[in-house]
Amino acid sequence: MVVWFRQGEARPPIYLRRSRDCGTVPHPPAGRCLSSGMAAPGNLPLDYHGAHPRAPPCWSVVTMAVVSRTLTFRAAFSAFTSEVLWLIVISFFFARGFVKTRLGDKIATYFVKWHGRNTLGLSYGLTLSEVLIAPAMPSTTTRAGGVFIAIIKSLSLAAGSQPLDPSAKKMGSYLIMSQFQSAGNSSALFLTAAAQNMLCLKLAEELGVVIPSPWVTWLKAAWFPEIAALLAIPVVLYKLYPPLTKDTPDAPALAAEKLKNMGPVTRNEWVMTATMLLAVSLWIFGDKLGIPSVVAAMIGLSTLLLLGVLDWGDCINEKSAWDTLVWFAILVGMADQLTNLGIVKWMSDHIAKSLQAWSLNWRASFAILQTAYFFVHYLFASQTGHVGALYSTFLAMHISAGVPSVLSALVLSYTTNLFGAITHYSSGQAAVYYGAGYVDLRDVFKIGIIITFINGAIWGAAGAAWWKILGLY
Repeated sequence: MVVWFRQGEARPPIYLRRSRDCGTVPHPPAGRCLSSGMAAPGNLPLDYHGAHPRAPPCWSVVTMAVVSRTLTFRAAFSAFTSEVLWLIVISFFFARGFVKTRLGDKIATYFVKWHGRNTLGLSYGLTLSEVLIAPAMPSTTTRAGGVFIAIIKSLSLAAGSQPLDPSAKKMGSYLIMSQFQSAGNSSALFLTAAAQNMLCLKLAEELGVVIPSPWVTWLKAAWFPEIAALLAIPVVLYKLYPPLTKDTPDAPALAAEKLKNMGPVTRNEWVMTATMLLAVSLWIFGDKLGIPSVVAAMIGLSTLLLLGVLDWGDCINEKSAWDTLVWFAILVGMADQLTNLGIVKWMSDHIAKSLQAWSLNWRASFAILQTAYFFVHYLFASQTGHVGALYSTFLAMHISAGVPSVLSALVLSYTTNLFGAITHYSSGQAAVYYGAGYVDLRDVFKIGIIITFINGAIWGAAGAAWWKILGLY
């Protein structure tokens, strides 16, 4: 006998049917939505070089969902009005401003000048400069390709370190690997440092997990383990993957010469700096002032447009922003419908029951689920594709297993950044750094797994202690 439960009834608040043979299974409309929802992010990992737009497969999937009447047009496109998605889009325009004014390049070059007397100092200088510009440049790939790869290549070539050559080991291999492995921690430090961070919190919100004062809460929970990891990674790699050239006395002079050629700080660079300080300040204090994060971003973008740092053509030509808007919105809309139809809860409850059958407490379940979420990324070539496919389900599993909801949402989000350096295809920046020709494929995998365990030890010890102090559990 089959019994159907529909939304609005007092029984399960999802489309379900009960079968004597197979237990609780999704109602057909919910099953079709599950198929569509998995198909959209499932297509994203196919393009690991970022050479093709990601919106077309998502657009095709949502079209099929509307044509098959699995979703209404309004439901399918409801996420296009999401504040979080428009915050992501505007953040891409901020990144465009950094590249156009060359402010990011200039900041990084200053750090090379100040810290570049030896190769380890160069690595720390580059890492610290990425931390500084990350909150206002929400794409690790853009930071890698638009700022750091050029600086590292210039320094390496000046030291006689050539790509695709044994001399790569002199300097370039170490600097590339260090920057690559540190980038995930830089992206995890700030909410606005990577687009997938904001997507994670939006998906968490769809499951009823609302992070209060998100920018501040994110930073507060992240900074202690993040800083520990950022300080550890360059020196660990200096021992495990050492450069042949240890001292670089000429690097500060080269940086000073480059800064001289760049000229004094321009009006547009001052405006860009002031605008970013304003935006970040409003992201920090906006809740107290009644200014949402997206409104703070709108104020910043309007300032850049009105003062001529950016023009509307720059925004139109930022194709990655519009591509991201379309496929992020479709993913969020699909995830919302999967949640409303009860699919996410249905899947997570089954996994949670399995964990409970092993008599695991929430801490053990938390460790198992986090580990599974991390290592399954070897099957993905996109961090955001991974988030779209699995974040909601894993968050629901955490909650069903009794893990505190805010802790679950935040740590899953941080993990999303940390697995971006485990392979040469695990993220957009991975393709950029590997494509520079300074690191061997075998070294990428070997160092990737070593740094994974180092990050795990730091986050597992320092992070757990810090989150206990903050009262997250």
